Amino acid sequence: MVAICAVSLYQSRLDAMARARDTSRNLAIIAERDIERNFELYALSLDAVVDGINDPEVMQSSPRLRREVLFDRAATATYLGSVLVLDAAGDVIIDSGSDVPRKANFADRMYFTVHRDNPNVGVYVSDPYYSRLRGGSPSIALSRRISRPDGSFAGVVMVAIQLDYFHHLFAGLSLGPHGSVALIGRNGAMIMRQPYDVHVIGRNIRNASTFRHFVSEPEGSFSDISTIDGVQRLYYFKNFPHLPLIIMVADAHADIYAAWRRRAITIGSLIAAFAVAFIGLSFALGAQLQRRMRAESELAMLARTDGLTGLNNRRTLGEILEHEWRRARRTRSVFSLLFVDVDQFKAYNDTYGHQAGDDALTAIAKCISENIRQPADSAARYGGEEFVIVLPDTTPERAAPIAEKIRTAISDLGIEHTGSEYGRVTASIGAAAWTPDEDGDVTAVIHAADQALYRAKATGRNKVALFTALPA
Repeated sequence: MVAICAVSLYQSRLDAMARARDTSRNLAIIAERDIERNFELYALSLDAVVDGINDPEVMQSSPRLRREVLFDRAATATYLGSVLVLDAAGDVIIDSGSDVPRKANFADRMYFTVHRDNPNVGVYVSDPYYSRLRGGSPSIALSRRISRPDGSFAGVVMVAIQLDYFHHLFAGLSLGPHGSVALIGRNGAMIMRQPYDVHVIGRNIRNASTFRHFVSEPEGSFSDISTIDGVQRLYYFKNFPHLPLIIMVADAHADIYAAWRRRAITIGSLIAAFAVAFIGLSFALGAQLQRRMRAESELAMLARTDGLTGLNNRRTLGEILEHEWRRARRTRSVFSLLFVDVDQFKAYNDTYGHQAGDDALTAIAKCISENIRQPADSAARYGGEEFVIVLPDTTPERAAPIAEKIRTAISDLGIEHTGSEYGRVTASIGAAAWTPDEDGDVTAVIHAADQALYRAKATGRNKVALFTALPA
């Protein structure tokens, strides 16, 4: 679930970036079309002025009539400054704002020198400048060359476009708290930028890494850090197809991922809390399961063992004997059985009490367990004071010393028994060996061991008697 959540959040992060890219592209196209349409109208107005200047009848008319013919209503549009006609020396000879031209010379302006020195330049878009006729209003010029019939330079017609037009256009775009939009000349001159900073207007950014992206292809998108304010943004840019301009719209990464980050924190916190709770619950359930398994194991152990002595109980003994009987028949091996009976145990209980009897049985069971060393050997309480020891892969010759060792260990416990002729607790042991050549079953082996035990009892107790059923 955590992995699925992480993948989902990562995909939503990519979606946020894709939506921001599409939004920036749409805003850039809207701004580009508005600027291109207005510039096209201004360029047509310049063409009309050039055509009118080349018409002798227009030039011979009165100043008022000539101004009305040369300058249509476009000259009065909002954010449009003066439309001027300059002669070859750069002096104003016709002024859209007055029948009497204002006195000024613009021979030093870039738009004038470009047309003067380059006859093939069409409509020229200048870098930002401060107007001398309108109190220093920041503007750019859209200009066209005026040529004489012989092709020589006759002057320039220009229209001043106030930068407030671009400021107002960009201010209406929704960019987010840290977004940016800019109009840049292909020579790197910053014409307008939002957020607006008067010190940025006119700055040349051709050495910035972002600008190298702008001129590398007609349009595109990339992420970079602004050299102006150091904010990392997703940039979308487009070069105007018919103007030497570039429109750029940039969304700050902080704004793009703001909603995603809030959602990621909320979802991530919930998933983290769920994961911690799930892990805690898993540990709790695991611990509970372990306790249950231990309890079940203990119950299973209790079901298979004798509660007093800790040895296998009679039920488990039956399973062991059955298993060893099948294995011996399959492998044609020999196993021995020892039948241990505590001598005169009823008299011991009558004399010392049942609690002392239980303690004695526990001590005897411990002796038995300590004296069977092979992994496959097993001992069980058969009932009352009787014990059975199963010795797989054990011949009678090897079983007899084990039985004797157990008998001696029980005697050496030195448990007082005044009712015994030995003065201590002793045990008699009957041993029997079984081979798969015999046709009998396991009960026959138990019966044989029991017979051997009876003979040990009959001949004085505290003895080991061996009964063998091996083939001759």
